[in-house]
Amino acid sequence: MEITVNDANFEQEVLQADLPVLVDFWAPWCGPCKVLAPTIAELAGEYAGRLKVCKVNIDDSPSSAVRFGIRSIPTLVIFKAGREAGREIGALPKAALEEKIKAHLE
Repeated sequence: MEITVNDANFEQEVLQADLPVLVDFWAPWCGPCKVLAPTIAELAGEYAGRLKVCKVNIDDSPSSAVRFGIRSIPTLVIFKAGREAGREIGALPKAALEEKIKAHLE
């Protein structure tokens, strides 16, 4: 299950999470974000209990986007223990995303 995160709850939901967190920085007007959305939803289901998946709408949460230097979307950031552990920009194929995620689950 994907969790919608905003500026108000980013700290609690992402930085204080017990699991690694994949954050999808996106916006409703972004074509590649819409293409990537079903893949993110699939990954959230497949990695439930091992990976927390969050979505941040940069239009609604500009402070979080600025704080983490999001300059283009979609940008996927993996956080572990409150720190950025990896970043991918663009709509990657599912297999490529899984490879990146698995590297942070061990």
